[in-house]
Amino acid sequence: MKKKTKVRQSMRQGGGQGSVPLPARRATLAGVALVLLYTALISSADAITKFVSGSFAAPQLYVLSGALVASFCLGAEWLKSGRDGMVEAMRTSRPVEMGIRATATVVASVCYFYAFKLLGFAEVFVFIGLMPIFAGLMSGPILGEKVSLAVWFALGAGFIGVVCLFPDGIHAVSAGHLIAFGATASGTLSMVMARRISQHESNALAQVFWPNATLAVVMALALPFVCRPMGLHDLFWIAAYAGFLFFARWVLVIALRLLAAYVVTPLMNLQFVWMVILGALIFGESTAANVFLGSAIVIGSGLYLIYDQLARGGIVRVGGYKTIAAVDERDEPVAAAE
Repeated sequence: MKKKTKVRQSMRQGGGQGSVPLPARRATLAGVALVLLYTALISSADAITKFVSGSFAAPQLYVLSGALVASFCLGAEWLKSGRDGMVEAMRTSRPVEMGIRATATVVASVCYFYAFKLLGFAEVFVFIGLMPIFAGLMSGPILGEKVSLAVWFALGAGFIGVVCLFPDGIHAVSAGHLIAFGATASGTLSMVMARRISQHESNALAQVFWPNATLAVVMALALPFVCRPMGLHDLFWIAAYAGFLFFARWVLVIALRLLAAYVVTPLMNLQFVWMVILGALIFGESTAANVFLGSAIVIGSGLYLIYDQLARGGIVRVGGYKTIAAVDERDEPVAAAE
């Protein structure tokens, strides 16, 4: 009764029963801002991946970057909390889910590396447009999140927008396309598992540490077969890649604690805008009118899903608690705490 009374008071402060409390709105908007930051960081990392893939094999990039990112996690906790903090950064109460996330991350990283090597930016990112669909399919059995029919329509619109971003249309299926498809499927699984883990624990750094440590170990096994000499400038780019990736994944894990997976994934499609800019400036790619049209459709579907979450409340995390800022089937506001 006390919990229900507190929730009712919170809802009255936020505008009355049926409206979304102010803390929930702030958490949602904070999640949106974090996803936007993530798109800038991950697009920069992807540009470096495409650059490096022209000269080296995947293990040379990932054994170094994976080890660096894992070291960044430990270093951040050491600076914050000392040696005990380093141990805490590696601790997880969900080892099985973390293992699935780490494995999916390894598969996705390798697949994206060779997808960027074999395909252009536009061709690779048209497959990333499938992530909201995959996330919607996975969120049901893995997260127990109910996706409404209206949301599915929005996701479909976002997918159409992504297709528009493919300048020359979809060509015959090739090995590069199959690899990109596998990258998207495994990458979405990793992201959805991150949200599942976040439902039970708040240690974001562990979700960055273990996938990257696993990536470094697996790539180290293959490194002797593909290793080539690298100059200082090559090492610089790999270090820059690790830095972008570290902050991108850290930001994404936090965003997934604030927003539902089916809201995060359409927003992630905004990285197309970054790729248009980076593709033109770095790789000399031209941007056709259909690319801008597709961008507008993708952004529109993402904004609709933000509105949908704000209107329905959704599940957001405020002050370390998981709050349902809507009413349940009994027409009574409820709140669940971990």
